Amino acid sequence: MKVDTKQMKWTRAPKHYVVDCDKVEIVTKPHTDLWQRTYYHFRNDNAPVLQLQTDEQYFSFVVQTHFQSKVRFDQSGVVVYLDSENWLKASIEYENDTIQRLGSVVTNNGYSDWATTDVDASIKSIWFRLSRRGSDFCLESSTDGTNFHQMRICHMFNAGQTISFGIYACSPEDSSFVATFSNMEITECKWLAHDGQQPDQD
Repeated sequence: MKVDTKQMKWTRAPKHYVVDCDKVEIVTKPHTDLWQRTYYHFRNDNAPVLQLQTDEQYFSFVVQTHFQSKVRFDQSGVVVYLDSENWLKASIEYENDTIQRLGSVVTNNGYSDWATTDVDASIKSIWFRLSRRGSDFCLESSTDGTNFHQMRICHMFNAGQTISFGIYACSPEDSSFVATFSNMEITECKWLAHDGQQPDQD
């Protein structure tokens, strides 16, 4: 099912953006970010987030992002934003003219982590797939929209029946760039039930 972008709601709408039926364009504002406490000890909660709300427990959300990032930490990707202290994101983040960081952050109860891998700086478009199974989530990425590779599996302690999910873009340093999101789709959950070791008995 294609996402109806007109049904998506802003948390901190950016000053400049375009929402069309088949794409969303965000022009980032300098010094915007999502991060909580860990290591850096600062708290940033001012990135623009555009989301849908659902109580569906099993689904996948796919989106392609094109970006013109050019300054360190410029980033765009997918997000599950519950509140300022509980959210997750997966993005591609500019580092320098050689590499970018393909990574993810999970923030539970006000503390963030960060897991990354280096990818070539020549990549200017990438697909993300976010899958939900209850309070557990799987984040994947793809360069062609067909072959997805797992980035991480995580749990969100405050992901109740209803969650919000969607897209974001931000520029933590003194920068601004254009991030374009397209091919947004919600499908049946592509993250299949585990078929290996059985759960421990309570």
